[in-house]
Amino acid sequence: MGLFDKLTGTKRPADGVAPRPAAEVRAALLGLNRSDVPYVIRDGRAEGADLVGEWRMLEPAWQTFFARTRVSRVFQVRMRLVPEKNEVRSLDQQYEVTWVGDTPRLAILAGAQRGQVQTVSKQWTLGGGRDGGLEATETFNFDSSELKNPLQDAVLGAGWTWRGVVRSAGPRARGTSFGTGAE
Repeated sequence: MGLFDKLTGTKRPADGVAPRPAAEVRAALLGLNRSDVPYVIRDGRAEGADLVGEWRMLEPAWQTFFARTRVSRVFQVRMRLVPEKNEVRSLDQQYEVTWVGDTPRLAILAGAQRGQVQTVSKQWTLGGGRDGGLEATETFNFDSSELKNPLQDAVLGAGWTWRGVVRSAGPRARGTSFGTGAE
């Protein structure tokens, strides 16, 4: 693995893993959708990608969880399948958000981050410890790798390379174009 691969988070499949067809890679990624995980993998054509993985912040079944914890960032992984190279190019997007109104809803602020993003959010509650002193207890932990690692594992297991893209190659008519990963 080269330095650039390390900086972009590019990962290659294990030796001897035969590349599967693009349709099987897509099916493996969509197969990660389960009702008990806080993310969803969906069609990404509206964003100029093949697939998008994102937190389920606005889904009714998960909204209470996200509202209770007041998550302040929306994280997406936009994926482009490149069958001729047996690779998935990924571009992360992270938006700062704020909760407004009596009924929780999201308002996207001006700040956004693109490229390869690693984010961890934690909340702690201070209380009395057993010895009478103050004790901090972790009450919430949210890590972008909870979304990204299963995506990478599915791609690598299908014999494809996961190529992190540090920026898009430029605008497209509808969304984002993914470059070669070597920009």
